[in-house]
Amino acid sequence: MDNKIDVSIPVAQVIDQHPEVLDLLVELGFKPLANPIMRNTVGRKVSLKQGSKLEGTPMDKIVRTLEANGYEVVGLDQ
Repeated sequence: MDNKIDVSIPVAQVIDQHPEVLDLLVELGFKPLANPIMRNTVGRKVSLKQGSKLEGTPMDKIVRTLEANGYEVVGLDQ
């Protein structure tokens, strides 16, 4: 299994690749992702980097949480 998460791609694509991160993201403050309709509309357009700014969740907190759960985070410099 590929444990890379690209924070520059749409959130819905990240969740499609790694469905298990949905709960982590909701806990981090991405509460709209819990709603399948929001996940399939806004989530198809907004990346984790963009969502970080929209939701006010610091990117470093997202990265630390994902890495603590065994993921390699890429796409930070894009």
